Amino acid sequence: MKQYDHPLTQDLQLSCLLYALSDPFRLEVVRKLALCQPQPCAPLQDGRPKSSVSHHFSVLRKAGVIRTDVVGVTHMNSLREQELESRFPGVLAAILAAARAGDVPA
Repeated sequence: MKQYDHPLTQDLQLSCLLYALSDPFRLEVVRKLALCQPQPCAPLQDGRPKSSVSHHFSVLRKAGVIRTDVVGVTHMNSLREQELESRFPGVLAAILAAARAGDVPA
């Protein structure tokens, strides 16, 4: 059974977080997870090829933005909101607020 590595909270880097959220597709995934989580990958794909989606989820995981847990054959994704808030207070909330307001491209 596949398990994913997730960085420890103290190892999260702001530059990696900002890079991960600089891509419109990845930002949209995070926005959708902020509304409803956990979610499997399929509803978050937005018609993209599986290989492309896998890459984007990998970037989000490595940056510490999401956690992916394998439940049977389903990969359930959730935001690491508490960890991000403790490491970078207010950053995720500010980015999501800007995305909701349309201040960032979707």
